Parts: sequence; C-alpha cells; structure tokens
Amino acid sequence: MRTLIVNCRVVSPGIDLASGAVLIENGTISSICDGGSPLPPAGNVIDGTGLTAMPGFVDVHCHGRNNFDFCDASDEGVRRIARGKLEEGVTTLLPTTLTLPEEQLRATLETIARYDGSGCRLPGVHLEGPFINVKCCGAQNPAYVRLPDAEEVRRLNAVYPVKKVSFAAEAEGAPALTAELCRMGIVPSCVHSAAKYGEFKRCYLEGMRNLSHFCNQMTPLHHRDIGLVGAGLLEDDVFLEFICDKLHICPDMIALVFKIKGPDRIQLISDAMRASGMPDGEYTLGGLPVIAKDGAARLKEGGALAGSVLQLNVALKNVAEITKLPLAELVKSTSYAQAQALGLPGIGKLEPGFRADIVLLDAAWKVRKTFVDGEIRFEA
Repeated sequence: MRTLIVNCRVVSPGIDLASGAVLIENGTISSICDGGSPLPPAGNVIDGTGLTAMPGFVDVHCHGRNNFDFCDASDEGVRRIARGKLEEGVTTLLPTTLTLPEEQLRATLETIARYDGSGCRLPGVHLEGPFINVKCCGAQNPAYVRLPDAEEVRRLNAVYPVKKVSFAAEAEGAPALTAELCRMGIVPSCVHSAAKYGEFKRCYLEGMRNLSHFCNQMTPLHHRDIGLVGAGLLEDDVFLEFICDKLHICPDMIALVFKIKGPDRIQLISDAMRASGMPDGEYTLGGLPVIAKDGAARLKEGGALAGSVLQLNVALKNVAEITKLPLAELVKSTSYAQAQALGLPGIGKLEPGFRADIVLLDAAWKVRKTFVDGEIRFEA
C-alpha cells in the first residue's frame, strides 16, 4: 500500500519545502512533492499539518535508555532501548559498548544479534574501548583497559557486525589497528586519548577519519601542539561526533565548531546511558555509580560526566537555537553525515530511492511520529 504524508514542511539536506508531501511505496520514498503540485493517489494519507518531516535520525554513539544498558546483555533491554529511541526520532542506532572483558562484550553482541527488529534499525555496534588511554578513562572502567588487538575485534565482528571502534591513537599498535580496521570495513575512531597531533596523524595516514565525542576526553587545542581538537578542526575530511547537551560542550564551542567545520562533517550523538528517558535518580554505567540530575549524568564519586541523558531531537533543538543555521543545513548533522561516515547506503535523505525512515517533529521539536521503512513505529 502507498502512504502519502501531506501538508508538512519537508526538510532534507539542501531541501526545505514550506508545504510538501512525501510518497512512500514498499518501504522506500517514491517521490517528494511541493505544495503546488498535484498529489499522487495513495491508500493511506497522513495529515502532517504543522509538522516538519525530516530524515530519521541516526545515533552512532548510544549506550542505553529506559534504565537499560546494551552491556546488560538483556534481550528485553535491547528491545526497550531500540523502541525508546524511536521516541526521539532515531531510526538507525549503533549500540555502543564499554571497556569490559571480551567475554562480556561477546555476550552483549550475542544479545544484539537476537534483536527482533521491532524498534529502530541496528546495523552494527560501536566498540568504545577497550583500547583507550587509562589516564583518559572518564567514566570507563580502567581495570579493563588493554592494548589494541585486531584479533579481538575480528572475533567480536564474527558475532555481530562491528561498524566502528573508538580507541586511543597514541596506544602501542594503534596505527596498525587503524589499517586493519579499514581493511575489515570498520570505521576507526579516536577518543579517551592523550594523543598529540603527530600521534593522531600516524593513524590518519592509515585511514582514521573519525573522532568520537569530540572535545571530551581528548587533547585540547594548544598553540604548541594542536592535539586532537585541533586535528578535528584542521583536517577537512575528519568526521566529528558532538554531544550537544550544552554540558559536554558549551554553546560558544558548539557555535565555533559548526562555523569552522560545517554540518557536513558533524554527527550529532546522544552518548546516552541508561538514565536517558528516566527520572532523576541513581543509576550505573559500566558498574560505576552515577547520579542523574537536572539533565546531567555524573559519576557519584568525583562528579565526572558519565555519558548523557540527551535525546537527539533535543540536540537538534539546541544546535538550531545556538547556531541559527538553516534547518536544511543542520539536518546533515542528524543523519546524512552519520550515513557517510559509516558507509550506510540509502539513509539520511528524503529523496526518491532512499529508505522511508522519517521523523515528524512539531514546532516545539517534539517527535509526533517516527517511520522505519515506511511503517509507523512510534506515534505520540
């Protein structure tokens, strides 16, 4: 059956129709019509008056939601997270792991492999750690940090596809790991790192083109060594993940990075942990006690930020208010940059031939409907 969404604002990279329509057929977008064009016939017509249609959001860095963490290795937890993310407009999600023993990572991936597909799409996982700098752990557990090991990644990839691995560029063997990941079709990324620019450059020359949760747990910009923050701003082809909750990154830095880099290479992420979508209270991340309060998740001991409770529609709202950039530009950072960075075809745009992964937002940036492959999976 053909589905037609009518009377909505249609926003996609480079496109902003004040009044348009989206035709969905067999799970893909068949056509985009502006308000003045004759509308094609459809058996199912959805009125989008007052709403904005955008490509479904892609969250490439998320640990959990709804009081579950992917590393719980719980079948119910995977379903609850994947369905919960629909409420913030996410249609494609990379479950993100923590620095844990290999057997726990394997159990996590085995659980994800059993996912029934009832929520958003899970095309693969993001291994954050365990090959990080023990001095830059943040909320990661230093007890399980280890040296880069391509064979460990290969073993985990055989359980469920690994799409990205985040590690420290200065670690022994990091350039070799970068090259091997690229050969395997896995995105190498740098984070939880004290790398100098030259150390990053060695991995860059082997194919590293991604920096995870940019600015957080990485070497800052300095006039004698530009570090990882400087590398991300200097190298035009490097993608940056950005937690735009106004806590991990201050508004002025958000404005600066968008001005220098542009939305094409910025990926809005949540880095959400289990407290996302939950009331304030005490939670855990990787076994470490966390306090969620007033929109922030912090370690109970020391107060360091421990992931976030950010939701992607709120991240977009924050960036729109801070940068004042046109929505047809900002939308690149919600899905298309992620699709480009990970090599995921057919998502990130509202164009004929692309998957009908669509989010409908109201004027307050709240999600009213989320479609995956043309099917309504969430409705407020």
